[in-house]
Amino acid sequence: MTAIHLTPAQRKEHRAEAHHLDPVVMIGNDGLTPAVQKEIDAALNSHGLIKVRVFSDERASREAMFVALADALSAAPIQHIGKLLVFWRPMPPKEKVEREGRGAGPKVVKILKFSKSGNHRAQVKKITVMGNMRIAAGGELKRARKRVGSIKKTSQQS
Repeated sequence: MTAIHLTPAQRKEHRAEAHHLDPVVMIGNDGLTPAVQKEIDAALNSHGLIKVRVFSDERASREAMFVALADALSAAPIQHIGKLLVFWRPMPPKEKVEREGRGAGPKVVKILKFSKSGNHRAQVKKITVMGNMRIAAGGELKRARKRVGSIKKTSQQS
């Protein structure tokens, strides 16, 4: 696998996005082990843009790790500053699980009704809202109705 090559403008964008991130993976005294490489790969799959901290004082070894990781994981090397390495890889598309014949489940909602005088506490009422219901302005439950379309448009489409 080879590293992803980005333009300087793209690299600059990713550096700006990574500024506030904390290191996700830390490489200790053992160096770059297969377990560390697997963790970095998993972090790239879930986050896309990650920081890695290397606890090594040798700059040459950190640079070698930076290039080796980018090539091995087919990621783009974004930045190597001090003991931090920043990598980016596009996130794989997530599979959407299709649920057959199921809508939204029931939800328990708290409704507050304040007193008119202002001297009493607000009344807290818990209501179970089903998938086809909504809460109106007065705290009442209303069933959702199908939206009525234009008669003119439906006759033109036929």
